[in-house]
Amino acid sequence: MSNSNLSAAPSGTYRIGGDLPVVRLGYGAMQITGPGVWGDPRDPAEAVRVLQRAVELGVTFIDTADSYGPFTSELLIKKALHPYKDNLVIATKAGLTRPAPGVWRPVGRPEYLRQQVELSLRHLGLERIDLLQLHRIDPQVPLAEQIGELALLREEGKIRHIGLSEVSVDEIKAASETAPIVSVQNLYNVAKRDSEAVLEYAEANDIAFIPWFPLATGALAKEGGPLDEMAKRLGAKPSQLALAWLLKRSKVMLPIPGTSSTPHLEENIAAAGIELSEEDFAALSSAV
Repeated sequence: MSNSNLSAAPSGTYRIGGDLPVVRLGYGAMQITGPGVWGDPRDPAEAVRVLQRAVELGVTFIDTADSYGPFTSELLIKKALHPYKDNLVIATKAGLTRPAPGVWRPVGRPEYLRQQVELSLRHLGLERIDLLQLHRIDPQVPLAEQIGELALLREEGKIRHIGLSEVSVDEIKAASETAPIVSVQNLYNVAKRDSEAVLEYAEANDIAFIPWFPLATGALAKEGGPLDEMAKRLGAKPSQLALAWLLKRSKVMLPIPGTSSTPHLEENIAAAGIELSEEDFAALSSAV
């Protein structure tokens, strides 16, 4: 696909929570931070260019978190894109603390979650966060208290919708008893599908499924492997086919490939224009 035709739009659209339309192929903003997801990126100007280019190419869904940096990702998003286009949805997360590079610890105390939401509003330059996801359930705090505080923030108009990350079907059901859950963000890709039951539940209940680490291909992309062979035959990159497979797998799927490089971003966006045949989709589906 030439750069003039490059667009995320062919991936289709999905309405998060039934009222928040987004282009399905989004952008994950974790990698625009420093090593260990800590501090500033090596090239802050390129990080800004990547964010601006993503929106130029039709991305309307950007996923970030207060813990990316911490706050580095949110601040860069504001620097690059504020004031935001009306159709741009920025989802962020709260509930993981960062005591050091590469270290992540869940904290779900209501007062902490409230503080982090207020900080994210300030750092992103927003009056309301369209999608706030609980980054991890804190096992030391009753789930109803964690979701309950987010529900209060929603009632106050500071959050539009609530999502979860790295959860089971039972945890989604339990959280839904306190407030509507419109998205779930779990590890899922063509090579690792431990969250298949969660995806099926999301499909059945019209919950957005946001697969993190979507570009992982495992052994499938090894020389002579099914993804490698298919990529050569179709003239595409294995990572592009991995994204095309996710998009075809489910209409509730919102892949958010991340990168700190503009050329890599454009390579990822090109996956929106790849339509796998039923035979190729089945071949990849059964290869794991």
